[in-house]
Amino acid sequence: MAIPSQKHDVFQAIADPTRRHLLQLLGDQEMPVTVISGHFPMSRTAVSKHLRILAEAGLVKERKVGRETRYRLEAEPLMELKRWLSYYERYWENKLNVLKRFVEQDDDAAELTFTPLEVVDPEK
Repeated sequence: MAIPSQKHDVFQAIADPTRRHLLQLLGDQEMPVTVISGHFPMSRTAVSKHLRILAEAGLVKERKVGRETRYRLEAEPLMELKRWLSYYERYWENKLNVLKRFVEQDDDAAELTFTPLEVVDPEK
C-alpha cells in the first residue's frame, strides 16, 4: 500500500533559501524549468524538486506549453504568512520604539543608563 505524499504548507515551503530564491525569480515572469535551473548550482532535477514543494504549497503554478513546463508565482498563499506575521509585528514595533527612545536620549541620560564594565585580567 502506497503512502500518499504529504502536502507542504507555506511555512515549510519558504523555510529553504533556495525556494525563497525561486519565488523571487518567478515574481516578475513565468519561466521554464530549463531557464530557472540556470540560476542555481544544482541539477535540473533538484530544482524541479524544489518547484514541486512550492507547487504543493500553492506558491507556484505550472502550465504546459508544448513540451516544456512553465512556472509562475502564485502569491495568494503568502497572505497566510502575512497575517501570521502581522500578529507579531506589534511586538517588533514596541521593541523598535523603545530602541528609538533610547537612541534619541541626550548624552547625559545615556551616560546614566550605561556604566562601563571593568576589564579584569584573569592572570592577576
